[in-house]
Amino acid sequence: MRKSSGTAASGREKAYAYLRENILIDPDVQGKFLNEQELAAQIGVSRTPVREALLLLVSDGLVELIPQRGAYVPPVTGREMSELMELRGVLESHAARLVIEQRRVPAQTMQDTLDQQARLPHQLNADAAQEFIRLDTLFHQQLIDAAGNELISRTYSKLHVRQILVGVAALFRTGGRREQVCAEHQDILDALVSGDAAKAQEAIDHHLAVTRDILLRT
Repeated sequence: MRKSSGTAASGREKAYAYLRENILIDPDVQGKFLNEQELAAQIGVSRTPVREALLLLVSDGLVELIPQRGAYVPPVTGREMSELMELRGVLESHAARLVIEQRRVPAQTMQDTLDQQARLPHQLNADAAQEFIRLDTLFHQQLIDAAGNELISRTYSKLHVRQILVGVAALFRTGGRREQVCAEHQDILDALVSGDAAKAQEAIDHHLAVTRDILLRT
């Protein structure tokens, strides 16, 4: 009995991870319905764990279940973009103050992530762009995690899918944005290392505001 329960949980988690990391971040899926049978075949599980994973994504606010129609992936709206950036700003600025006060800035870890971003090809295809945004998300998550608040870390990590969607869109819509992101990240990290909380918040706010404005203009 335990084995069966564990297998069911494993299938659900596999489907949940696959949907979050591969399907929902695809811009072409936005505004469309998902086919449970096709997803089950892609993931290699039955339809039941796919359905259970979709219910988890509903609770995350990433999918809507429409009666008689199925699972719908709503597009990211302008309001959601603004609210996402506002929430990120609040969480990241709070984390920045804490890590500076407690002298826990993960300088080397964040620098390594930033260096990986900078080493990606200058001409980004779709896969490279997704990797660039994954590293972008990791850079910010490393700051959040260093604050040592598990609830804040979990809350921030749930923004992952929306961040990738928004980030990839911003990257392709604006020429030179890749270089700007790396420079803005370096400004954030330099401020953290210097121990200047006000400067760190200013750098974080600037970084998020630029991304928000790009998205709202397009």
